[in-house]
Amino acid sequence: MSNTLEASIDINASPQDVWAIVADLQRMGEWSPQCKKMKVIGGTVREGAKTFNINRSGFLIWPTSAKVVRFEPNKSIAFRIAENGTIWSYELEPTATGTKVTERREAPHGTSKVSQFLVKTVFGGNDKFEVDLVKGMNATLKRVKNEAEAASVLA
Repeated sequence: MSNTLEASIDINASPQDVWAIVADLQRMGEWSPQCKKMKVIGGTVREGAKTFNINRSGFLIWPTSAKVVRFEPNKSIAFRIAENGTIWSYELEPTATGTKVTERREAPHGTSKVSQFLVKTVFGGNDKFEVDLVKGMNATLKRVKNEAEAASVLA
């Protein structure tokens, strides 16, 4: 099983404009094809904040919870999913024309046995699951790009 999946995109908007979008975790459902709702408990996104999430793939719907483990304004945000131990992050790098955003899903210690079982029996196996996750990351990043570039034009 690979430990890290990632996708990147170049956005013609400042890191501050992109950060306003990716750090607003309560809007994750607008960008992600799988995470349909992310509720920040207490409402403030910061390191240590916890979230309750609703995910969907086809007819399957399941809850997860997460904790923000990195919060560096205009640079990086990451959260760890309690149920499987994966860490999802967004890294922002300034470029000559705006911002390069990299979305990552890391499993530094592998995933939980329950997660492995569900991926194998419900999601069509690890290879298919990881291909689907990367497709989802690319879709998420395209939506973030569209939002950031539209907001940048309006500013």
